[in-house]
Amino acid sequence: MATAAVLVWLFLRALLDGDYDRPTHAVGAVLTTAVVVPLVVVARRVLDRRPWAGLGLPSLRAGWRHLLLGMACWLVPAAAGFALCLGFGWVEISVRTSVGDVLRVAALLVVLVFLKEALPEELIFRGYLQHNLATRLPAWQALVGQAVLFTSFGFLVGAARSVDRLALFFVFALQLGAFRAATGDIWAGIGLHVAFQTVAQLFGDVGAVFDVVGGDVLGVVAMGAIPFSVSWLVLRHRYRDRLNWHAPTPDPVH
Repeated sequence: MATAAVLVWLFLRALLDGDYDRPTHAVGAVLTTAVVVPLVVVARRVLDRRPWAGLGLPSLRAGWRHLLLGMACWLVPAAAGFALCLGFGWVEISVRTSVGDVLRVAALLVVLVFLKEALPEELIFRGYLQHNLATRLPAWQALVGQAVLFTSFGFLVGAARSVDRLALFFVFALQLGAFRAATGDIWAGIGLHVAFQTVAQLFGDVGAVFDVVGGDVLGVVAMGAIPFSVSWLVLRHRYRDRLNWHAPTPDPVH
């Protein structure tokens, strides 16, 4: 499955390679979800002969609280991190365009991130791979295993070729996997993934609506260290009675 994920992303990257533009981004996002979701379904139902429930993707009606939890766990401390960086003068941010345009771009990026990164990546790495590992291994080994696979995936598709990017992918995957283990589904991870990736793109070249001086500090402090640390603390406090890192996870039969 990890190999299939890499091949899908490499194929789409080759197909849509060129200078960035939003229509191409949108096409890539739709194609990614359209290819990956059926791929995971086939792997789960045909190859594994196991029920959908094991993937940890219940209906949004059942998972919306976890979705909002994941988003809040990143957005609230990240906002504090932004304020800290701006307050101490470590970062300067100026708006290139109107507030209305910023809001439109942000809303569009939420949808594109959900389709291109959050849903397919969480479904493959935390929904399918981590769960399959966790039915055979202690939860902590499954957590680390999927993080290694996710980081390797980032390297192979060209998204994580430097040491700092590799470290980011690994820590990010640990965070997402911990929410999967704690909540029992991938909605919290999807929420956190959408929040992080949307803000990162909005304040980067993809969004192209802000000029940022001190982007490296902003990325490390406001988008990395503070929200990831707070998310871990929230997870440990909220799910301390549920987390058992030494036991395998039973696979549902229905």
